[in-house]
Amino acid sequence: MKLAVSCDHRGYEAKRRLLPVLKRMGHEVEDFGCDGTTPCDYPDQSTPASRAVAEGRAETAILLDGSGIGMSIAANKIFGIRAALAHDEVTARIAREHNHCNALCLGTDLLSEDQVRQIVEIFLATPFADGRHVRRIEKLRELEKEERQRHPL
Repeated sequence: MKLAVSCDHRGYEAKRRLLPVLKRMGHEVEDFGCDGTTPCDYPDQSTPASRAVAEGRAETAILLDGSGIGMSIAANKIFGIRAALAHDEVTARIAREHNHCNALCLGTDLLSEDQVRQIVEIFLATPFADGRHVRRIEKLRELEKEERQRHPL
């Protein structure tokens, strides 16, 4: 799977440890930064990775910051992104299975290295369940289109 990975300064250490794990799992990874612990702004870091997914250059984004909230908000501003803030394996699985999410946001101040790895593994391995969930995803897509028409860029 082709992954777009990004973080802010608070997610940097977790990203640094996660990248080799993703590559060992066989994923193609594009690192969108940041590249250290110097303070930076999560919208600046989330946007390029989210756009890579929205434009089809990556299948999924993994976005890391201190709480996961900022990256989640920023990612969900990008047309075509369904980002989920997961805090355990259950929410990671549901995000993919029920909500067909294409971006995973993690709060690295709140999770251990092992928890981050487990959540990412579950998220990436879980397929969309289809069935009754398709109708709901289509409603989200329609809502997104309506909002784009109501507020053109």
